[in-house]
Order: sequence, then structure tokens, then C-alpha cells
Amino acid sequence: MAEGHEVHTIAPKDDYTPFLQEMGCIHHNVRMDSRGANPIKDSALIVELFSIYKKVKPDVVLHYTIKPNVYGTLAASLLGIPSINNVCGLGTVFLKKNLVSAIAMFLYKVSFRFAKKVFFQNPDDKKLFVENNLVPADKTDLVPGSGINLNHFVPFQFNRNKTFTFLMVSRLISDKGVFEYIDAIKNLKEKGFNARFQVLGAMDPEHKRGIATDKIQRWINEGTIEYLGTSHDVRQHLQQADCVVLPSYREGTPRTLLEAASVGKPIIATNVPGCNQVVEDNFNGLLCNLKDAQDLAAKMETMANMDSETLKQFGANGRSKMEKQFDENLVITKYLAELKTIHLANAS
Repeated sequence: MAEGHEVHTIAPKDDYTPFLQEMGCIHHNVRMDSRGANPIKDSALIVELFSIYKKVKPDVVLHYTIKPNVYGTLAASLLGIPSINNVCGLGTVFLKKNLVSAIAMFLYKVSFRFAKKVFFQNPDDKKLFVENNLVPADKTDLVPGSGINLNHFVPFQFNRNKTFTFLMVSRLISDKGVFEYIDAIKNLKEKGFNARFQVLGAMDPEHKRGIATDKIQRWINEGTIEYLGTSHDVRQHLQQADCVVLPSYREGTPRTLLEAASVGKPIIATNVPGCNQVVEDNFNGLLCNLKDAQDLAAKMETMANMDSETLKQFGANGRSKMEKQFDENLVITKYLAELKTIHLANAS
């Protein structure tokens, strides 16, 4: 907008929509179920996006997340509008090999033929798409997730809690490793290990891999976890934690870990694509095995038993890594360069 562009946003209306409108964006509401993975039902999104694109007549559309990437690109291609896509994680369909994942891969292959550029948030996802011929290599590029605003997420002064405090920041769905976190906590408590175990994030029982509310309530009532609900500003919760935990099954580039590293917190995460882009083992945190509560518990115990100087160094290393590799300005620069290329192509 500072360069004189008119910006339209297209998404289901939520609590953050007014912020976009206050910034000067023209918002268009869209009916999109982010939870399910039914290609027949979701294909209606092509019609909805087609009508919005036809009315707005944008010079370029920037797509994020699976459904807009697939159906939005197809809708834009029917109108001859160039698309720039961002694969911000493969989603749950790629975690299992079944009919749904086969259909998803086919849809990616068809739709990404029409994209001008496809950004990936980690090299593993990019490699998977290129090797499976879902997108030509010369159309791809890497960005460090959504990047992080390093002026907003600044390091806290080091302060170790009397009782070591772990914090998991995540939606409460199984793919984020919630059950592994719970099992690891139970394992540690059985050993008489003294620590606090917190969870910050929305319950989402309607999600296909959501966790029933009564089950979460039981964990709270039993004292397994301290549930902190949701927050518009995660910084205060990060400040009060000693270590941030994310045993996710796979990520694009997890924003919660970028935020944790930026404020100088040690991290424990799974050694999977996305997470291991942010966390280097024994540098700014510890990596644990996928779907392995025993190993997660061991890493949590190791972290809590580290001396303060090591924890402080992990935090400093994480901040340094964010400054070098994950500054949001790196992402913005790549997008602006791509927009300029498309603008010049349209002008000629």
C-alpha cells in the first residue's frame, strides 16, 4: 500500500478482519472450511473465488494454505490472473498415504502448472514437490516461513523460574503432538519430576484430528496441564516460561517456534521438516524423535536439568539465528521482487 497498490483480502471473517480493514485493505468474505479435506465439497471454492476474482480484477493473487493454493490458482487461471503461492506446510493429507492424499497430490500437480511462483517454507517440502513432479523446480523458491517481526518479538532478560516451566503453544489437534506432550508429562510426574506444564492455544474439537473438549478438561482437572486458553499477545506467556515445546508431526515453518526463539527461549521440538529448520540440536534447543513420548520426556528432563548459563546461551543462539535467517523483511523483499517481475511482464 505504501507503494501505491490497492490490496484486497479474501478469507472467512474472524476477529482479525477489522485489523486488516483498519490498515486499508478491502475485505471479501469467503465460505471456506479449513478443517475438512473433502475435494468434492471443497471444489465449490473454485466457483466462489472465481466470482470474487472476476469482480475485483486483481493484477496478481497471492495464495496461502492448501485450499487457496489449489482452488484459488485454478480459479485465477480461468481468468488469466497470475498467482504467487505459498506452501506453508503440507497439511495432514501428506502425513498418510491414502485416496485423499493421492487426490490432493493430483490437484497440486494440475493447479501448480498455472502458478507463476511457488514459495516453500522449508527445503524438505520443496524437494518433495519437485521430486514428485508437482511443480517445476524453476518456479520454486524458499522463504523463511512468514518471517518474524524482530522489533515486536525482542529478547527478555534471562530469568529462571523456581519451578521449571514448560509451555506448548499450539492448536489442540493431534498432529501437533499434543498426546505425546501429555504422555511425556505423565511419564515425568510418575518419576516425581517437579515442573510446571502449560498449554496455550485454541481447542478445536470440530477438526478432523481435534481433541474432545471433555478429554482436555480431564487433563486440566487432574492437574496434568495448566491450560492458559488463547491470547492475542503470546509474549507475556513466553516470558513466563523456561522452555517452549512443540512435538509436531510436520510443519512448514512453525510461527510459535520463531516467536519463542526471537524472545530468547530454549526450545524442544521434533526432528521433522519445519521444526528442525528453526531448532538446531544442542544449539538453541533439543530435538526429539517423532511420536515418541519417552524420548520427549527424556529431552524435557535434560532441559530442566541444564545449568542457567547453558539455557541462557541457547536463548541467545536462537535470537541470533532468527536475525540471520528468519527476519520477516527477507520474506517481504522476495514477494516485492516477484510482484515487480509480474508487473513488468504485464506492462510489456
